[in-house]
Amino acid sequence: MNKRWGYWLFFVALFLAPFYLTEFRLSLLGKFLCFAIVAVGISLIWGYTGILSLGHGVYFGLGAYCMAMYLKLEASRGHLPDFMEWSSVRELPWFWKPFAHPVVAVIAAIVLPTLLAALLSYFTFKNRIQGVYFSLLSQAVVVVFVTLFIGKQEWTGGTNGLTNFSTVFGFSLSSPLTQIVLYWLTAAVLALIFVMTRRLTTGRLGKVLIAIRDAENRVRFLGFNPTVYKVFVYSLSAAFAGVAGALFVLQVGLISPEMMGIIPSIEMVLWAAVGGRHSLMGAIMGAIVMNTAKSFLSENYPDLWLLLLGALFVVVVLFVPKGLAGIYESLAAVRIKEKRGHECEARVDVS
Repeated sequence: MNKRWGYWLFFVALFLAPFYLTEFRLSLLGKFLCFAIVAVGISLIWGYTGILSLGHGVYFGLGAYCMAMYLKLEASRGHLPDFMEWSSVRELPWFWKPFAHPVVAVIAAIVLPTLLAALLSYFTFKNRIQGVYFSLLSQAVVVVFVTLFIGKQEWTGGTNGLTNFSTVFGFSLSSPLTQIVLYWLTAAVLALIFVMTRRLTTGRLGKVLIAIRDAENRVRFLGFNPTVYKVFVYSLSAAFAGVAGALFVLQVGLISPEMMGIIPSIEMVLWAAVGGRHSLMGAIMGAIVMNTAKSFLSENYPDLWLLLLGALFVVVVLFVPKGLAGIYESLAAVRIKEKRGHECEARVDVS
């Protein structure tokens, strides 16, 4: 089957999910699609550019908190959020006030992660910090932000985070219709990001990114500035994570510092690794498959699910190093080889 037709069928199946999934399963799939958006960004920077980031949970969390601040103010209906009252805060902090407007929240969910990523990546890539050193630096950023968000309980809700949302844009979040619309919105954003990223990676930019991944010094010798490309692609992946975080809050209804910590950041890398970090669709499938397996195993084997999930990852890494996308590519290569063999036999018969 042509890849393009496969992509069409996949996204059509996603958009039709509300018609064949229960309300609970649909909410789970909506959450998994948020994770898939992050996985696309991870594939872009790791699989295509060779940048291994272990701190994308921060960008995911920033986007989520921006949307959650708007939802919390809307739920408070002109009063101080409940956690601020518990912390003896008497007036809404100045940086909270703009988030009373949904447009500001949406823009901030994209802009703030992008600016943070651009600032961090510019100074690190300009000084040619890469490889494991960049990975450790990205983890350090996670520790700083998690500590900050937990410590400033009067501003962020502390370890509990932000929750107890009731409406979004005036519509009830508990309404099944609202949840279906939010699911379709998430699926549409995922499709849009996939198409945009695929065009980037299949064009001239994609070739430059792959060249940077494989031989950065040679790219620099040829007259390109790798720093510009790496800052751009890293900031773009952070924007994807911010969008995913904002959609995640709408789907799940809460965000806490735990969700932007080191473990979630590493899990994001695992999704891309299992799906195939060199494939955008593989990253999407990896996020969906890994989180589906996590949900299934935790429901059916509550005492063993962590061990089983770890074993699944080990099996994939050892026996399918290119991930799920590698399996598809291998099968496609076998089919092409068989087809060519049949064509050769037909020519021999004719002659």
